[in-house]
Amino acid sequence: EVQLQASGGGLVQAGGSLRLSCAASGFSYAYYSMGWFRQAPGKEREGVACISARDGSTYYGDSVWGRFTISSDNAKNTVYLQMNSLKPEDTAVYYCVGDSQLGPNWVCHHGRFRGQGTLVTVSS
Repeated sequence: EVQLQASGGGLVQAGGSLRLSCAASGFSYAYYSMGWFRQAPGKEREGVACISARDGSTYYGDSVWGRFTISSDNAKNTVYLQMNSLKPEDTAVYYCVGDSQLGPNWVCHHGRFRGQGTLVTVSS
């Protein structure tokens, strides 16, 4: 059974930083792309950042480019999202996502497996 356990959300002031973690189990992590999408109230799902555990290729959404960094520790089956220079518009529920289909871009937007969300709130 695929399980994705996310942690690390919270409340932070604008300009601050947070790090999200997602521990994966139940599948061959090395063959998956993993990452995060987010959803704010009343808004569409938005792909944030994803990474291929196989070759390290990445995808970043335009709104987070240059501020967020995704990384993967294949030995721990864990993906991390370092979020810097946070803005109030980054406020959302962040979901860990994974899939073996295609690459990071596709997984961020269409990945089949997701964990429970973690809330990130950025105050102005």
